[in-house]
Amino acid sequence: MTLIIAILIGYLVGSIPNGVLIGRYLFGVDPRTVGSGRTGGTNVYRAAGPKAGILTAITDAFKGILAVLLVRMLITDNEMAAQLAGLFAVVGHNWSIFLKFKGGAGTMPNLGAMATLSATMFVPAGLLGLISLYVWRMASLASLVVAWTGLLAALLFAREYWLYAIGQALVVTWALRPNIKRILNGTERRIGERNKTPVN
Repeated sequence: MTLIIAILIGYLVGSIPNGVLIGRYLFGVDPRTVGSGRTGGTNVYRAAGPKAGILTAITDAFKGILAVLLVRMLITDNEMAAQLAGLFAVVGHNWSIFLKFKGGAGTMPNLGAMATLSATMFVPAGLLGLISLYVWRMASLASLVVAWTGLLAALLFAREYWLYAIGQALVVTWALRPNIKRILNGTERRIGERNKTPVN
């Protein structure tokens, strides 16, 4: 029962549609109607500009942090529950109950949850993610680097977080399937390319 509670808390926290709230009500643009249609920081940036994108990214990361901390407070001495809360914050972000099960790609809540669960996962994943973002300027590629570096770091140095590590890598990769195809085809958009075209 405690694990089910952790899953529900994580999912509901992750489902909070920060990108829509920020884009629509603070900047007058609904990111669901622009570009990829996703609600994460990258598409909000393309739709409404850097301030909106940064604010969305920060608040999305906080969802992962909050989910883990809430469950640690409510369900003490159970890191499995904390891992599930973090993982389902990513799931909720990607498939939000408030957005008819649509959302983002999970990168920022993943980073927030990862940082709260284990610095051993977060530090190498965050650093390599930043490097890949700087070099290739593709948010989707950086997201994949974060996810799979986090998995590798956990399996090598923090095996107690195997559940979160495996789960987040699979969830992020599944969400980024269209982006992976575009990366392989050489057509993936790069950071800095504003896109106000309607969703396909």
